[in-house]
Amino acid sequence: MNKIQEFKEMHLSDELLFLGNAWDVLSAITLEKAGFKALGTTSWGIANSLGCADGELIDFNRHLEIIRNIAANVNIPVSADIEAGYSEDFHVIVEHVLKTADAGAAGINIEDSLKQSNGLRDISAHCSLLEKIRAALDQHGYKDFYINARTDTYFQRQNPLLETIERAKAYVESGASGIFVPGLKEDSEIQEIALHVNAPLNVLSLPGLTNCTKLKELGVRRFSFGNALSDQVIAYVEKSANELLACMDTVHLYER
Repeated sequence: MNKIQEFKEMHLSDELLFLGNAWDVLSAITLEKAGFKALGTTSWGIANSLGCADGELIDFNRHLEIIRNIAANVNIPVSADIEAGYSEDFHVIVEHVLKTADAGAAGINIEDSLKQSNGLRDISAHCSLLEKIRAALDQHGYKDFYINARTDTYFQRQNPLLETIERAKAYVESGASGIFVPGLKEDSEIQEIALHVNAPLNVLSLPGLTNCTKLKELGVRRFSFGNALSDQVIAYVEKSANELLACMDTVHLYER
């Protein structure tokens, strides 16, 4: 079984898939050593590590090289966060997905947020994109490659539940392997989406939405923490740097 097949099977297990989110090779290796069975990259964390903000502001090939290096240096499956595909052109997005698969990723997150303008891509248009991505993957030998279709309804809509279910169902019918709904946090709404969508549901860690056991009971199949760990690491480095200059002493570097 290769990593792509292994990753797909993880979503069908009785256990919730808890992904570690990495932003460079060191964080990926550390998460693997800790015992995580699979990784997802965090575009936010990668962008921050390069001195940029999130939102496809770095060159795709530069981003891809980090994904390639992460995948090459761990022995567990890696899912790549490629935001909205780093283009508005569907042909280019499909090429980016194929390059990501060629780089060693076992899956992707692909979102329906527009980057050059506000709002979400029209449902029919996004379904067309997902169909093109799935067809290209199948044609290039990546049949089981995991497409985690992210919808940003909970970030951009006032009452997102019904539209989320509509989009999720349509995305699965168009070739998505699973559905990712960041911002979703109410127990009843998590249960509702899990019940009505015939695909693994991925949610993002938030304050008050943290426990794998509880999420599994609600019907969640996959749980990730996005940029929360990378943000914590950056905050620690900033705090330590300020202490070094304020005290003109390195003693705290050796305290445990």
